[in-house]
Order: sequence, then structure tokens, then C-alpha cells
Amino acid sequence: MAKDTAPDLTGQLKFEGDKKAGRSKWIAMLLALALVGWMGSGYIMPSAPEDDVAEEPPIRAVAVAVMPSMAQDVGLVLTAEGQSTPDRATEIRTKATGQIISVSVKRGDLVQAGQEIGRLDAETINAQLAQAQAQFAQADADLTRAETLQERGIGTEAQVSQARAAKAAAEASVTAAQEQLDNTVITAPFAGRLNEMTLDEGEFVNDGDMVAEVLDNDPLNVVVQVPQQALSRLSKGQMAEVSFITGEKRMGEVGFIGSNADSQTRTFRVEIAVDNPDSEMPAGLSARVAIPTGQARGHFISPAILSLGTSGDLGIKTVEDGDVVAFRPITIVRAQTDGIWVTGLGERAQIITVGQGFVSAGDTVDPRPVEVSEAVAVTQ
Repeated sequence: MAKDTAPDLTGQLKFEGDKKAGRSKWIAMLLALALVGWMGSGYIMPSAPEDDVAEEPPIRAVAVAVMPSMAQDVGLVLTAEGQSTPDRATEIRTKATGQIISVSVKRGDLVQAGQEIGRLDAETINAQLAQAQAQFAQADADLTRAETLQERGIGTEAQVSQARAAKAAAEASVTAAQEQLDNTVITAPFAGRLNEMTLDEGEFVNDGDMVAEVLDNDPLNVVVQVPQQALSRLSKGQMAEVSFITGEKRMGEVGFIGSNADSQTRTFRVEIAVDNPDSEMPAGLSARVAIPTGQARGHFISPAILSLGTSGDLGIKTVEDGDVVAFRPITIVRAQTDGIWVTGLGERAQIITVGQGFVSAGDTVDPRPVEVSEAVAVTQ
């Protein structure tokens, strides 16, 4: 046998002589080359041509509701809260000592100036007055006699002078006794209503005791505090509407404007006099005062559309040329139950009524006009 045909006793398989085994190697190499080429060619994650890149859609403008507004004449009104006070108030005190023998009025009654309120026992003072009057009559007679004697040449000038002094002293005693008698009658110093009354028959009072308090509520003064920036709009004689907490409304007149500001609030005291016949309205009522102070050109809006600027200014947002948002500072000149009047917008304005919270000054928006009635309904 030839050597190349000897059997392999090592137990290993060999395929050097197998034609199919060599062909498999070539196929594997070709596949590897094809895979490398495909990866290198960029087909795994091919980049799209620039012409095929989709453009991002433009940002759409925010839609807002816009109300056209025209400026109108509006009356400027200064409003303030206050309280009614009496025009005058005083305590009534006794001017004599004694026992009360009569009381003519009751607490809460209206009294006239000089009207008797009560009377003290004057028996002793009447006796003193009678004595003083008798002394005066005697002194007057003595003076007449001294003057007659002087005319006859019997009396002297010294006697006449002494008689005149005695008469003057007696006259002073009569005057003092009469004044004491008058003081036993307690009277009202002016017309008004008795707010306090402590007199009782049989009560003993001393000179200077407080027995009553009288208030003059006609006119009734309504006192308010006005801020310093509004003081220049007020003057004496201006008419004012006063609304009392009771629901009653009356016209009044500015009667006093303070010249010195309160040190803590920096406000000025202003008094409005309101006619109050027979003191119908009591003092101490809360009241709201409205004083017309002129006119201005303003816009009527709902307070719901107010905004704050970057500096903390109060204003509203409007749409200007090019549909661009603008922030317009405003000043509130009059407030009503259904809205407010503001200035600072010019004659015409496109006011954003819905959506103002989603836009800022400088933004471009898509304005959607609404009627004034619709805008008021939405904002309310």
C-alpha cells in the first residue's frame, strides 16, 4: 500500500481533501466583505437629503377676545366714608346750690334756646333779694335827702358822696341776689335735643353739677377723611350727596376743609353740613359721601380685566397696530356697582377682555372682536 493511503490513527477528522470545505470558506469571506461594505455605505441609518427634511410648523398666535372702546365724558366723583356728628354739643351744669323742685322736660325732648329745664328751691334767695331791694330803696332815699340838704346849704359834699356809695352798694346787692335767683332756673343754652338728663324732683344739687347734655343736630355734620392728593379738587360750598347707613340720602354742602393733615394717616378732615330739621337724623350714623369734582374723558370697563405691570402699575392690556399686545397704565376715576371708569387709554382702544392672562406686552396675538355687551357678560 502507498503511504498517503495509510489510515490516521490519531482520531482527528481532517477535511483538507474535501472540495466542499474550501468552498465554504470563500462564501463566508464574501459575506463578511459585503456586510462591511453595506455598513460603510451609510444604509443602516441613512441621512435624508436636505431637500427631504420636514420644516417645523410656525407657532400660532394666541387668540384673544378684543373689545373696541371709545372714550366718553364721565363725571369725577370723590367718595369717602364718614360719620355724622352734631353741629354743637354741650353739658348743662347748675349755677346754684339747692333742691330741685320741678323738672319741665324729659330726656330726648327737643328744647329751644333759653327754655326752662328745671328749677331749684329759691325761697332763701327770694328773701335775700327782698332784703337787698329794701336796702337799695333806703339808700336811694338817703341820697335824695343828702342832695336836698346840700342844695339848701345844710348838707356837705362828703355826705352826698357817702350816700351815693351806699346806694351803689345796695344796687350791687340787688343785682347779685337777682342773679342768684335767675341761676335757680336751669335753661337750655341753645336749641337742640336733650341727649342726657339726670334731673329729678327732690334731688339736691351743688353748684357746677352736670345735669343734662344738649345736642344741636341741625345742621348735621358728616365728617370724612380725604387723602392729600384729592384735596386740591375740593372747595367750600361744593354740593355733596350723603348716603346714610339707614338708606336715606340727603344733599349737603362742604362747610369745612382742614388745614392740617393727620400725622398718622396723612389725610385731611372735611365736614359736610346736612340740613336736619327737628333733628330727625341722629348723630353717630355711618355715611358715604360723594362729591362731584369735575369731568374727564374715560373708558368704562369691568374690573376683572385689570392687570399689574412689571413695575406694579395697575393697567390693562390692549392690541395695537400689527396685532401686538401693549400694557397701558390706567387711573381709576370713578367706581360703580357694574364697572369702573378709567383714564389713560386715549380716545380709542382695543381692550383685551379674554385671554389677557396668557399674553405679555410685545406678543403678537390673533384678536377676535367681540361686542361690548358680550365683553361685559364674559368679564362679569
